[in-house]
Amino acid sequence: MKTTMTELDDRSETTSQSFVSKGIEWIKKLWQIRLLRFLVVGAINTLFSYLVYAILVLLGIHYSIATLVSTILGVIFNFFTTGRIVFRSMDNKRFIMFALVYTFTYFVNVLLLRWLVDGLNMDKLLAGALVTLPVALLSYLLNSMFTFKDKPSNSTINSQG
Repeated sequence: MKTTMTELDDRSETTSQSFVSKGIEWIKKLWQIRLLRFLVVGAINTLFSYLVYAILVLLGIHYSIATLVSTILGVIFNFFTTGRIVFRSMDNKRFIMFALVYTFTYFVNVLLLRWLVDGLNMDKLLAGALVTLPVALLSYLLNSMFTFKDKPSNSTINSQG
């Protein structure tokens, strides 16, 4: 039995479509993992906040003011991305607690920057980059515990999937 080029092309196309479909399904399953969503969204939020901070420092603004501005803008940006994508919450009433968490992490951020920049004479941009990850992890932990903590409903407990 001979196989024509058209039949081979059809089989190849079907195999490619199947591979793509399986890949998309695999990505969808991975996206259900909250920690993965946090890492992806956190990277975007961190990049946003750090870019604001870096631009302001490069414009000659003191690092504590640059941190304040990047934190305020970051809180607004992060509330919508973290709340909706990571925790799947569209409850805008949670913004106050979210802002309180970021107020606390702002002070932690400034204290770490003061220690690195003023105490250890580290470059301001390098110091800002170094404190970003621990401050981001602290904000995730506090938001998990306080802002977006699940409240069981009367009928079922919502999964965080």
